[in-house]
Amino acid sequence: MDIQNILFLIEIVGTISFAVSGSILAMERECDLFGVIVLGCVTAIGGGILRDILLGIHPPIAFQHPLYAIIAIVTSLFSFYLVYINKITFKKYRRLLDWADIIFDSVGLGIFVIIGINTALVHQFDSAFLVLFIGLITGIGGGVLRDMMAMKIPMVLRKRIYAVAALSGGIVYYYCIRCVAPTIAITLSASTTIIIRLLAYYYKWNLPKVKLHE
Repeated sequence: MDIQNILFLIEIVGTISFAVSGSILAMERECDLFGVIVLGCVTAIGGGILRDILLGIHPPIAFQHPLYAIIAIVTSLFSFYLVYINKITFKKYRRLLDWADIIFDSVGLGIFVIIGINTALVHQFDSAFLVLFIGLITGIGGGVLRDMMAMKIPMVLRKRIYAVAALSGGIVYYYCIRCVAPTIAITLSASTTIIIRLLAYYYKWNLPKVKLHE
């Protein structure tokens, strides 16, 4: 399997993961079915749209190939249906739902950072700063839009070293892709982002901040 097929497959996995994450937040905010679909789609394809705008890809790939939006919609519908018919069970095991959200969000983050960097490299951009910035935006962009639409301060700005995890995985991919097989670079990069993200959630790691109100 060549690198393009591998990237396509992991992008599908990332789309599903982010759609689930967006759907869970929408249901926690008591959005209706339409709201669940919107937040699921925004989380899944929002970062890619921002990436394409910055790279000058018009129209963005998400509009050229609606497969990603369709997958996000179907995933959001399935997530809504699953919770809707098992409301009592999910309320009873709310902690498990939180962990599911974190895991799916972490997987999506790790994958889309790679997709963003690879897209920048394919379009002949080789500046480390630009490529890593594009990877970061692709990874966190959908989550930022999701949180803003849900009237939350974006997670990347407040806790769990979200952007640090994404940037760490991006750095690993940017330098590893030049010297090891693509599958190894992808595995190392995604693992780095996911592990840091999950450890930060479990151990409640945060960057320093100023608390003006106790």
